[in-house]
Amino acid sequence: MLIRRETRSDIDAIRAVTSAAFAKPDTSDTPDTPVPVETTLLDELRISDGWLPALSFVATGDRDEVIGHVVCTRGHVGSDLALALGLGPLSVHPAHQRRGVGQALVHAVLGAADAFGESLVALLGSPAYYGRFGFRPSTDYGITAPDPAWGEYFQVRTLTAYQPTLKGAFAYAEPFNHV
Repeated sequence: MLIRRETRSDIDAIRAVTSAAFAKPDTSDTPDTPVPVETTLLDELRISDGWLPALSFVATGDRDEVIGHVVCTRGHVGSDLALALGLGPLSVHPAHQRRGVGQALVHAVLGAADAFGESLVALLGSPAYYGRFGFRPSTDYGITAPDPAWGEYFQVRTLTAYQPTLKGAFAYAEPFNHV
């Protein structure tokens, strides 16, 4: 497996991996299966002001095929709109899940975000899964979720440039407002 930045030629494969990863189990083989919301979100993020090409990574398999993808997009914290990142979606093709692909993608994007001087990464996801990467409930840092009902599932991972004065409401890139 190799982790690298996405290229334009990867876009269709990323769509396919994301669609497979988020397909409903009972409809994945049906030709008229609706496109998962995560796939549509990715399409919208690509054309938004929040898209950060340097933070969109793919995992490739032995035959250089795309088997996973992760992206961080521009987010903001607080009334002064301090810069932050939103992670997601994270997608791994079902045939390659539980083999460390997602873990490698998350480590790569967090390392890159830290190297670029970003302060923190926020996400909505499983505390059991993302806790292993240092994510903690956002409220531990005084950061509130876009939707209070998300509770402990809205998490933050601080990076080297983080300052404890960074507090307030988190806002994802605009396309997240449609999901």
